[in-house]
Amino acid sequence: MATTENWRKSTYSGPGDGNDCVEIANFTTRVSIRDSKAPARATLRVPAGAFGPFIAAVKSGQL
Repeated sequence: MATTENWRKSTYSGPGDGNDCVEIANFTTRVSIRDSKAPARATLRVPAGAFGPFIAAVKSGQL
């Protein structure tokens, strides 16, 4: 499990957005994702190699 120092929130999350966003924590073999409104709840863990292509597809408008 990641510690609070590992988690970071999107730069798009701000006062105008209600401070609601996902947070991620990077590890060598995986990326953990959680809801910033409920950080004590379950996290989603995905292989590190799958996260980059997913983000690239979102940014390019494919998803």
